[in-house]
Amino acid sequence: MALTDTRVKQLKYMGAANGEKYADGGGMYLHVTATGKYWRLSYRFAGKQKTLALGVYPDVALVKARERRADARTLLADGVDPGVAKREEKQNRADAATNTFETVARDWLAKTANKRAAVTQAKVTSWLEKDVFPFIGKLPVSTIRAKDVLDKVARRMEARGIHESAHRIVQICSQVFRYAVAIGLVERDVTVDLRGALVSVDKTNYAAIIEPKQVGQLMRSIHSYGGHPTAVAALKLTPLVFVRPGELRAAEWAEMDLDAAEWRIPASKMKMKVEHLVPLSRQAVEILRALQPFSGHGRYVFPSIRTGERCMSENTINAALRGMGYAKEVMTAHGFRAMARTIMDEVLGERADLIEHQLAHTVKDPNGRAYNRTAHLPARRDMMQRWSDYLDKLRIGADVIPLRTAAK
Repeated sequence: MALTDTRVKQLKYMGAANGEKYADGGGMYLHVTATGKYWRLSYRFAGKQKTLALGVYPDVALVKARERRADARTLLADGVDPGVAKREEKQNRADAATNTFETVARDWLAKTANKRAAVTQAKVTSWLEKDVFPFIGKLPVSTIRAKDVLDKVARRMEARGIHESAHRIVQICSQVFRYAVAIGLVERDVTVDLRGALVSVDKTNYAAIIEPKQVGQLMRSIHSYGGHPTAVAALKLTPLVFVRPGELRAAEWAEMDLDAAEWRIPASKMKMKVEHLVPLSRQAVEILRALQPFSGHGRYVFPSIRTGERCMSENTINAALRGMGYAKEVMTAHGFRAMARTIMDEVLGERADLIEHQLAHTVKDPNGRAYNRTAHLPARRDMMQRWSDYLDKLRIGADVIPLRTAAK
């Protein structure tokens, strides 16, 4: 006789040592014990008698228990042991809970760290921690859909007006999903479905001032800037060394040899993963020596104002430029590289290969081999001093040679 909801509710433990069993048909029964009421399914598989737990009453009502019985019997009809299937499902749920997007992303960051400069690694980590993990980080990576990435990550960033960063974040998420595919956690990269869904961004070069008279005004603005000493020093040093902004802000005192007037940036911090040597002009050394009383006791040349444990914020130089009245369409921190490349070539007539060396671009010898970091060092040292001297002349308003392009 099948059970009813009323009877199931009324059944009580009668004191039997192993409890009492009440059949509902199809191998299912209610096992009533001193500790509670348990739904069980008795079945045979591969010639062996087995028992499958279907749930605990009242959390699992009679109708739900019967649904689970039907599912189990379907599996049996297909030649599948429902007990094994249940264990596998439980393990899959446990794996999904463990392999959240954040867990997988941090694993990806660690496994691929040697492919990125240290400053880039820190930047990517920061982006994920700020704009991704709080919104989809706790979700099992296998359950995340393209719409989750779009609505919970990309759209939030677009609402703040940072469209280009939204594109970059989606690209980073794509790399995490592709890593998850490679290690067997997901079947595909769901961000592929977002093509065309984000606000489009026009690709433009970094804004840069390249006209000498305007550069002179910029240098005067820089030298009269009244910010924090480390920010002022970074701002003054940037045009003299024209390294990438991330390389400048992550500079460490251990990399500086002020007596030799050299800055050796380790390969781990460089975009091309090759150690870079920056000859320091007399003016650059003076800036760094003046800064030593402020930050020379710590690791970073330009430490964060909040804590010396981290380097200066990536926005510091750009924020200073904005504070001086230079809009992002006019001048950027990265624009100092274009400024140096253009003027050193077109105004000062410096050798193009020396300029490319100093920009840390790959330059090859006649045999097609990349020059090493010390190639043409004396010539580059002289070039860097001429560049600093020229910027000083622009700053004090001395007559300068106009750009050839401007003279036409």
